[in-house]
Amino acid sequence: MLSAAANPFEIRPLTAAEGGGFLISYPDFSECISDGETIEQAIINGHDALLSTITALEAKGFPVPAPNSGGVASDKFVARVPKTTHAQLTTRAKAEGVSLNTLVLTFIAEGLGCREHRA
Repeated sequence: MLSAAANPFEIRPLTAAEGGGFLISYPDFSECISDGETIEQAIINGHDALLSTITALEAKGFPVPAPNSGGVASDKFVARVPKTTHAQLTTRAKAEGVSLNTLVLTFIAEGLGCREHRA
């Protein structure tokens, strides 16, 4: 069994609308999150959640990502954008006759292509 202590994590404050406190997530385990009223409690709760996740993966015979591996890509991610950006993207997608998802994926692919071309 891998140790949960070696895995990097991210902590962010939760807004009042989200219930307050702090959210902890693990980049190598995209579906493993926890929270706590304080940063310390979020870390303790997150450690417990990560140990449970690792145990479940091992019990099912699934691969357990190594620390700092970036995890197992799930082929999806969620991005929060300002409402104005969302509105602009929606308008552009409608004008081009494509879905919002298709438009954003095209922009990402174009951006990655430009960046690789410059490198």
